[in-house]
Amino acid sequence: MRLSKSKTKERRSKLSDNDNKIKHLVEQALSGNKTSLEHLMDHFYNDIFRMVYYRLPTRMDAEDLTQEVFMQMIKSLPNLKDSSLLRPWLFRIALNRVRDFHRKKSILSFFGSTAEKEIDASVNTDSYSDPSKNIMDKEFRVQLRKFSENLSRWEREVFTLRFLNQLEIREIVQIVQKNENTVKTHLYRALKKFRGNSELYSLLLGE
Repeated sequence: MRLSKSKTKERRSKLSDNDNKIKHLVEQALSGNKTSLEHLMDHFYNDIFRMVYYRLPTRMDAEDLTQEVFMQMIKSLPNLKDSSLLRPWLFRIALNRVRDFHRKKSILSFFGSTAEKEIDASVNTDSYSDPSKNIMDKEFRVQLRKFSENLSRWEREVFTLRFLNQLEIREIVQIVQKNENTVKTHLYRALKKFRGNSELYSLLLGE
């Protein structure tokens, strides 16, 4: 029990230090410091790219859309009232951009576009930490997409944000703009279905 409390305290300390770092970078960026702005983009780039890449058909699409997210960040940063909300704020921008992307694709498809959709497994996963290496694995991605088809829209969103993007519940609440109990309910239902999928569960554990 003491060890658990110690780890919890250490985690909270790291989160606090990170929040202070982000707050300082935001303040400097807003004052016109381009280096601080670049540091902010570098700090969040991998998280946003990973979130976007899972939801789009190709790496090229994901790279383009990730750039759009940070262009929006640069433009709208002065409107952010609380720097501690920067991360969920960026994820919400990314989620909206992904939805716009699929909406446009649907419109093009309706009018006869036949753009191919392929899963690009060429991502260099060396920059990601576990369990992201498993997550970016092609076989895992294919199986996870199939599994996601059995989830409701909000089960899918909450599940991927929590486990693929490793976000805290409080951050997910900000991103999807639903109350905490609703988020936890969707997450519980998705987890129950996930644990029932033995093949996918084994892939995640690397068995």
